[in-house]
Amino acid sequence: MSETKTNVCRILDKSKIHYECHSYEPGEKLDAVTAAQKMGLDPGQVFKTLVTQGKSGAYHVFVIPGAQELDLKKAAKAAGEKSVEMIHVKDINKVTGYIRGGCSPIGMKKQYGTILDESAKNYTTIVISAGRIGSQVEVSPLDLANLIRASFAQITARQEGSI
Repeated sequence: MSETKTNVCRILDKSKIHYECHSYEPGEKLDAVTAAQKMGLDPGQVFKTLVTQGKSGAYHVFVIPGAQELDLKKAAKAAGEKSVEMIHVKDINKVTGYIRGGCSPIGMKKQYGTILDESAKNYTTIVISAGRIGSQVEVSPLDLANLIRASFAQITARQEGSI
C-alpha cells in the first residue's frame, strides 16, 4: 500500500495538527465498519463523512460513527434546514472532489457547513478518511472541528439499548 501523503495529510501538516495515518487493503465493501475491522480499531471511533443537500439548495456535511445511521430530521435541524437529503453517489465527486469511500470532511472543493456527531467528544481521537480509499487519519475531534469550523450535535438515529 502506497504511503504517499494525501491532500488531507498536507492540510493537517500545514495547520500543525497532530495526526496518525492508518491504512488498510480495500476490498469490495467500502464502509467504515469494515475499515475499522481491517485496521483493528474500535468501530465507534471510525467515522464516515456524509454529504447532504438541504431544502435551501445548500450542501451540508455530517461526520458520524461508521456503524450509525444519520437521522435526517436531526441533521436538518442541526443544519438550520427544513429538510436534508443524501446526495446521489454520482454527485459526490462533483460536489466534494472526492469519490465514494474516500470522502473526507477535510479538503473538499468548498468548505461546506459541517456537523460532527456529538459522540466524537467521547474519544480523544477519531478516525476519518484521509481522502483516498484505504487511507485514514486519526485526529482529535476538537482539532478537526476547529480546522473545518464544524459544530457538534446529536445527529444519529438512536440505536437499540443506547442511552
